[in-house]
Amino acid sequence: MNVSLHHLTGEREMENVHLAVEEDDLYSGYNDYNPTFDSEELENDVGFQQAVRTSHGRRPPMTAKFPGTAIGARPLASSFGSRIPLASSMGRPMTGAVQNGAARPMTAVRAAGYTSSLTRGSNFDPLGRSRGPAPPLEAKNENTPEEKIKILEKKVNDLIEESCMGQSMGASQLALEKAKEAGRTERALVRQREQSGNADHINLDLTYSVLLNLANQYENNEMYPEALNSYQVIVKNKMFSNAGRLKVNMANIYVKQKNYSKAIKFYRMALDQISNAHKEMRIKIIQNIGVVFVRMGQYTDAITSFEHIMSESPNIKTGFNLILCYYAISDRDRMKKAFQKLISVPLGIDDEDKYIPSNDDTSSNMVIEAIKNDKLHQMERDLKVLTEKYIMTAAKLIAPAIETSFAAGFDWCVDMVKSSQYVELANDLEINKAITYLRQKDFNQAVETLKTFEKKDSRVKSAAATNLSFLYFLEKDYDQAERYTDLAMNADRYNPAALINKGNTVFVKQDYEKAAEFYKEALRNDSSCTEALYNLGLTYKRLNRLEEALDCFLKLHGILRNSAQVMYQLANLYELLEDPQQAIEWMMQVISVTPTDSQALAKLGALHDGEGDKSQAFQYYCESFRYFPSNIDVIEWLGAYYIETQFCENAIQYFERATLIQPTQVKWQLMVASCYRRSGNYQKALETYKDIHRKFPENAECLRFLVRLSTDMGLKEVQEYATKLKKVEKMKEIREQRVKSGREGSARGRREGREGSAGSAEMDVKAVSQPESKQLSPQLDSGRDSGHSSNSTKGERLSAKMRSLPGSNEPYEASSPKEIDASYVDPLGPQMERPKTGAKKRVEDDDDFADEELGDDLLPE
Repeated sequence: MNVSLHHLTGEREMENVHLAVEEDDLYSGYNDYNPTFDSEELENDVGFQQAVRTSHGRRPPMTAKFPGTAIGARPLASSFGSRIPLASSMGRPMTGAVQNGAARPMTAVRAAGYTSSLTRGSNFDPLGRSRGPAPPLEAKNENTPEEKIKILEKKVNDLIEESCMGQSMGASQLALEKAKEAGRTERALVRQREQSGNADHINLDLTYSVLLNLANQYENNEMYPEALNSYQVIVKNKMFSNAGRLKVNMANIYVKQKNYSKAIKFYRMALDQISNAHKEMRIKIIQNIGVVFVRMGQYTDAITSFEHIMSESPNIKTGFNLILCYYAISDRDRMKKAFQKLISVPLGIDDEDKYIPSNDDTSSNMVIEAIKNDKLHQMERDLKVLTEKYIMTAAKLIAPAIETSFAAGFDWCVDMVKSSQYVELANDLEINKAITYLRQKDFNQAVETLKTFEKKDSRVKSAAATNLSFLYFLEKDYDQAERYTDLAMNADRYNPAALINKGNTVFVKQDYEKAAEFYKEALRNDSSCTEALYNLGLTYKRLNRLEEALDCFLKLHGILRNSAQVMYQLANLYELLEDPQQAIEWMMQVISVTPTDSQALAKLGALHDGEGDKSQAFQYYCESFRYFPSNIDVIEWLGAYYIETQFCENAIQYFERATLIQPTQVKWQLMVASCYRRSGNYQKALETYKDIHRKFPENAECLRFLVRLSTDMGLKEVQEYATKLKKVEKMKEIREQRVKSGREGSARGRREGREGSAGSAEMDVKAVSQPESKQLSPQLDSGRDSGHSSNSTKGERLSAKMRSLPGSNEPYEASSPKEIDASYVDPLGPQMERPKTGAKKRVEDDDDFADEELGDDLLPE
């Protein structure tokens, strides 16, 4: 019964299926609903539930004919039955129906994995794995002309890029090689196009890029003729648009070659080829023309260019250049007008108040924090600093020229600045006014000017007080210097210059520990303060903390790589640490920086002499004498060296020079006579002794030699010289007896308490009579300490040399050589100021450097 029912249902359904007519629309009816795909009603579908519970659903798939059962045509069973027809209203077959062995195309759902060639029994394969791997791509044929052209174009672009990258990394030679290779490759590309018949399709942009890059690389490598030729090729080619602008580059090369007339010609040619629409570029070219006119000394033509710029698009650099030109032609009125234009140039910079965060808005505060130190704000700050520098320089330049006195000129500039947007520069100009007074040696006016800042705001007050303390320090008024130093520190405790001056005032009072604390505080406030680090090293040196002093100067050497003063201090410290080899190494570095410093050469000679290397010492002493032939120490050493090496005739020229330098010192003339005597020239020695006797008639040594020489040579003056010698020796004995008796009488006359007071007075006199420069500068003092120690050693060494000179072969030695030379052998006797050995000029240089370190930083430029 069920079977017949299904058979009847299938017949009814087949009655509604019609073959598609060719004129019908094959893609109509796709929106009809097929209940087969309704998954929501599967629970109520009797046929589906029966198939699930029985073996009804495990029957073999249908054959190509539909329906394919033994009973007959079987329709799709569903709970909807025949209520919904499966065919369209036009009689077209249902979707997926098989007609004549072929399935109906299913175009609308191809993406789901269905194809028109599949039958109802085909497997579901949406990814197409059953088809196997895709066939390989066809290989490119690189032998075709089009492919060769593409490859060459890519290679040219890559070479240009490599050239630019090499230049950006500083490899100029590599960049040039890549640019040349790009040029060769581009020419091969052009030939390839011509051979393939595509000459009309040449890439002009690529050719332009190759030529321009090549010209730039020639210019960067300072191959200016080649660069000009490359630019000329571009400029003369009419196919390149806007190539005339490159004449600016050619003009720049002519400026580097100092061919200014051609540079102006090319600048003007470039200016003619640039339209007025490019205003900014035209302004820059006109500015270049003005600068070239300045270099040529044609200030009137330069003024014309600069005035045009200031009327069209004013800027700070042009305004400053215009002031310089007016100053060169001494035009007072136009200098004033140009200065007013300069301070009225708009900078286009936002107010600093916009970077101050507000307390309420958190999001805006985060934005302000982000942009506060960005590159744009840094650029604005740099522009502002540059502008203030130009204004200050212009004011200092024109102030003495625009009025009858520089003070009146400064006052005018200050008034103009106060009425402009740069009000804060007025105080700096006032301080520069005081510095100008200093340069003119008008200290009183400088002090008066600086004292007017005592009631100003803290920053200006601190700067003025710092300069005042420095002035009083130079005048050795240490109380006033300390007073103004305290004032500067109270106004600004973080002012490193004020702290350095405070340390200096404490240093001169020999409170070295406290001075070191102030120098350390200055370094904490400004780690790059080289003056504080230098003075701290000197302080440690005074405290005999040599290792710490060495650390300070080594750090300073890392900052000031070519400072001769720092390297000298390092050499001196290694000498004090008894490491002469390191001292010699550092002195060699000093010589490399200042090769003509005679005192550094002498010090290096002394170090080699101490090591026993006489040949090296002689070389450096000779170099020192060549640069400064008036150094007594060097002259003395060279003379002693020639006497020791038995070349007495060579020593004569040095002692004669010492006689010219110190004509009142008899010892140098006695040494000249002794050299003549030792070299066998007795007649010349006799004449020299006679000349010495005329100048110094009471010199016993000279008379003693005259007696001996006259006796051996049989001269008549023997008795006369002998009589004079006896008188001189008798007078000498009388003087010695008087001195001895005076000392004994004063010793008996001393009472209790007077001995101590006399000793105290003597110490006071010694303290007052010290060179004042020793109290001025820590650096000077420390250098002289080292010089004194090396001096005493050297004097003893030279004395020992001269006392041990051989005299056994001299026929006119009536007495012992030691006895004869004893009175004049030591050139560092009490009758002369004891010169400092080895580092005299270096010590003097150190004195100047110390003044600068103690004060030059405190005087703003």
